[in-house]
Amino acid sequence: MNGWAIPGACCSHPQGFHPGVHTELGTMARLKPEFDKRNTKIIGLSVDPVENHAKWRSTSRTWGDFAPNYPMIGDTELKISKAYGMLPASTSGTSEGRTPADNQTVRNVFIIGPDKKIKLILVIRMSTGRNFDEVLRVLDSLQLNANTVWRRRRTGTGRGRDPQ
Repeated sequence: MNGWAIPGACCSHPQGFHPGVHTELGTMARLKPEFDKRNTKIIGLSVDPVENHAKWRSTSRTWGDFAPNYPMIGDTELKISKAYGMLPASTSGTSEGRTPADNQTVRNVFIIGPDKKIKLILVIRMSTGRNFDEVLRVLDSLQLNANTVWRRRRTGTGRGRDPQ
């Protein structure tokens, strides 16, 4: 990988077809050109099987959203979810028979830098939607500071201020 990445959708999803999944996956698809400008790849992660991702693409259109236009990973064996700490390592079995409530911690956003190190982990409760404008703002800050000899301080508004 020669750039930044947002896996897990981007974002990881706990499972199932519900409006939150559609709107979040669709929002990421709509914002993909913004991530492309920042040399950042979006990767979706779900504990659903890959076949369900094709259904998401087709049903997203019926919800009036953008269909996912980025790779989606099916983590049915929960290996990625455990490796990234979204589920306890002791979790047994596969995604089969698990409910979204069982997988609720699989709702994270990761930003991974070109050095393949995690730069941000954003953990979102199931009852709270993700704000991808905020993800873009944080990505801009991470990239600015990664590519600058001096580090810009961030004010309470999250906008940069030159060092004194």
